[in-house]
Amino acid sequence: MPNIARFFLITFFSLVSLSLFSQENVKEELVIKKTLFFSTKHTIDINGKPLNFTAIADEIFLKNDDNKVIASVFSFSYIKQNKNKEVRPVVFVFNGGPGSSSIWLHLSSIAPWKVKLTPEINSSNVPPFGLENNTNCLLDVADLVFIDPVGTGFSHIISPGTPQDFYGVDQDAESMAQFIEKWLIKNNRWNSPKFLIGESYGSQRVSVLPRALMGGVTYSGVMRSITLNGIIMLGTTLESPLKKLTSDAKLERAASLLPTLAKTAWYYNKIDKTLSYGEFQNEVSAFAEKEYLNALLQDNQQKLSTTEKNVIIDKLCKYTGLSKDFFSSTLEIAPKIFADSLLSKENLQIGLYDTRYNLPLEHSGNDPVADDPSMARYVPGYTAAFRELLASKLNIDIQDPYKTIDWKNISFQWQWARKETKEGPDFTDDLNVVLRRTPNLKVFIAGGSYDLATPVGYAKKTTEKAKFSPDRVIFKEYESGHMLYLGNTGKLFSDDLRSFILSCSK
Repeated sequence: MPNIARFFLITFFSLVSLSLFSQENVKEELVIKKTLFFSTKHTIDINGKPLNFTAIADEIFLKNDDNKVIASVFSFSYIKQNKNKEVRPVVFVFNGGPGSSSIWLHLSSIAPWKVKLTPEINSSNVPPFGLENNTNCLLDVADLVFIDPVGTGFSHIISPGTPQDFYGVDQDAESMAQFIEKWLIKNNRWNSPKFLIGESYGSQRVSVLPRALMGGVTYSGVMRSITLNGIIMLGTTLESPLKKLTSDAKLERAASLLPTLAKTAWYYNKIDKTLSYGEFQNEVSAFAEKEYLNALLQDNQQKLSTTEKNVIIDKLCKYTGLSKDFFSSTLEIAPKIFADSLLSKENLQIGLYDTRYNLPLEHSGNDPVADDPSMARYVPGYTAAFRELLASKLNIDIQDPYKTIDWKNISFQWQWARKETKEGPDFTDDLNVVLRRTPNLKVFIAGGSYDLATPVGYAKKTTEKAKFSPDRVIFKEYESGHMLYLGNTGKLFSDDLRSFILSCSK
């Protein structure tokens, strides 16, 4: 090919490439220029004292290694008016799923406004619903950032981003670390004491996220150097779903579930209350940890005699309110079967997410969430209250649906396999890594007494096996369900978090 022809050909392709590059840059600039941003001023009374704050709802764009925008993360930040420029703590808040927005904690006892359920337990699930000021809000001790991970709420993927970039344990942690880093820079909060709150899968997220925030050679490949003062886990579950439990480990879980079942039976007056509530619980716990667990292990090996089995069955009936017929084939009590059985004579099914809720046993659609008596009762109220929050308090006019939970596109595609191993470590392993790296870091783990979705007994067993230092990890149980701030526990829960944040910020 003559030199002149080669020159024109190279020039042509260079111009085409430059044009395409320019078009991509223009598209990216247009996306960023359309950044959503809403800011409003408010005053709220917290424990009898007025507090002025700013509510900011906006998006931060995430980029890939090629510096291309691949996602928008929407968040709601509540910032106390700070005329004296004090160094205030900041708390980053997540819910779980995976695939859930932050709506649940956003409208709970820690935020400026909360959903008003009437009554709070077994509430009506038809309009009208309520939204009310929250006098227990944590804004007096820390600023709050409620984050909707990519694909939830108003957060979304932007091409060339793909679901594979975000919908997995490590991918999710990396994207949330990038968001937090950018939020700290944008708001000049690098030196603020920092906390994470995660509920349900969020407890797993906040176990992994500190590693991505710190960064390093082997995990993220970049060094962010962001450390935390405290981690708070609610509705806690810390075992990897890829982990294959031994038969003994499964039986240990079955035994640890018994106190939750007994508390539910007590709540519904299905047992003889000759003992006080505290005495009853102590007796059940002691039985579960030793006699019941040993019986399960012996029965699994076919070494339990008929006489010994009948003694155990009598005690199980006493503690759970179930009949002897229930234990004709097994000594184990599965959560779902218990939920269907305890009030079966009254034709009622109790909730897995909160056993204090109930609906008729018959005509269930058998959806694990939409037909769960607790989720079916309080989810509509949360959704309606959130839309009221956007319109009446935050002056946000976004016509797109707010994705409360997305199972189809996120949960069902979730990549549980981790970088370290195909089976994946327990999330307690990640937590132990960050506890070693950050000697001043403390962890607050909490569960609800009436939660059969993430039973508090499972969390206790998992943390016991992790051998956390008792002066670093606090374990707290509340007389509530999976959403452990519902049902007259909201103030106690907020006060406990307030004390934890203050003690870790010194």
